[in-house]
Amino acid sequence: MNSFRKRTAVRIAAISILLAAVASPVAWFVAQEHAEEGTVSLAIEETQRLLRRFDAIELSQPDAQEHALEAANIISGGMFDIVEIYDQGGAKLASAFSADGKAIEALLPKHERPTYTTASYTSMKLDDNRWVLRIFVPLHAAADDKAAKITGYFEGVRVVPAWQHQQMIANALSAALMVILASLLCGAVIYPVVVHLSTDNERKAREVLDSHISIMEALGRSVAKRDSDTGAHNYRVAWIAACIAERLGLSDAEMQSLIIGSFLHDVGKIGIPDAILLKPGKLDEEEFKIMRTHVMQGEEIVSGISWLDGAYAVVAGHHEKWNGSGYPRNLSGESIPLAARIFAVADVFDALCSKRPYKEPMGFDAAMAILVADTGSHFDPSVMAAFSPIARHLFDRLAKCDENAVRKLLDDQVRSHFEI
Repeated sequence: MNSFRKRTAVRIAAISILLAAVASPVAWFVAQEHAEEGTVSLAIEETQRLLRRFDAIELSQPDAQEHALEAANIISGGMFDIVEIYDQGGAKLASAFSADGKAIEALLPKHERPTYTTASYTSMKLDDNRWVLRIFVPLHAAADDKAAKITGYFEGVRVVPAWQHQQMIANALSAALMVILASLLCGAVIYPVVVHLSTDNERKAREVLDSHISIMEALGRSVAKRDSDTGAHNYRVAWIAACIAERLGLSDAEMQSLIIGSFLHDVGKIGIPDAILLKPGKLDEEEFKIMRTHVMQGEEIVSGISWLDGAYAVVAGHHEKWNGSGYPRNLSGESIPLAARIFAVADVFDALCSKRPYKEPMGFDAAMAILVADTGSHFDPSVMAAFSPIARHLFDRLAKCDENAVRKLLDDQVRSHFEI
């Protein structure tokens, strides 16, 4: 399993577990509430049936107390353990208790004279750990008309039996477990879909990136071939610059910009006449002035193309010098982009060590002597400090490489830092 799939699996699992952790208590609570409400609804329905049977709904009649007491005694032996019936004014007409009801009566909180207009209930755990439901029901003259006048009040307390309590808990637990299972199954189903879509997007992104890199290489080679009859220079300087940048700890995004910029640093030379670009001797002042315009021309080429934006820093600043004597803007010190400062060392080192139409290659010691002498004037001392320990290794490695071999070296770095 690659790192992406591991990250995806971990994240989906974490989300699934979090969802289960949040949703399962909610499911537990809802199931518990539904169980209680079901018990209460059944109790209310059965109670109202018995009250009507014993004519204990209309409680303003002379024999209302007798009927209320008769109904209370019957109900207290069935759905409820404590039964209290009140008249329209809230005066108690009758009360009855089962054995359990008598045992818990003193543990129940007292309440005011009833004046409520809608049915309700409370669920509570008593000090002796018994669980009870306390139900309050206004009695209406018309059973199916909640807008009808209230003729009295019924209050009942049910001690929930252990078996019923355990059944409610089991049902609530089942609901919570079902939510947990659903969350985990959902994550398991989503994972392959996400991986498939991501793999497809990654493949397409790779294809786009590969095409961009191919265009970059083609553009860079076309410039390099005009200048030195080889495309190896761009591969070498990009690889050297990337090696220095790795020692300096640049991020992948910074490495990408550096590599693209290194490869396209001289793209502006497309606009320089061959008579100047390929002149074997030293350029005169007018020719050198024209040669310098390749920086501005390169800036124009890479500007406005989103995937080449990162190249701008190197293209625009690779001829600037640490002491401000470079061109075209005479930038100095850290005002020169770091990518351009890194590239400047790589470019000069490769230029000194490579054969050009106008010169033979220089040996390692002679080339390094020039770079060391120009440190602090041309080159950033911190970049040189990173480059010097690896310079000999890079020189020896490149000495054994033709253009294809150097391209392979750079390709490995591209695939690492561009996440291909």
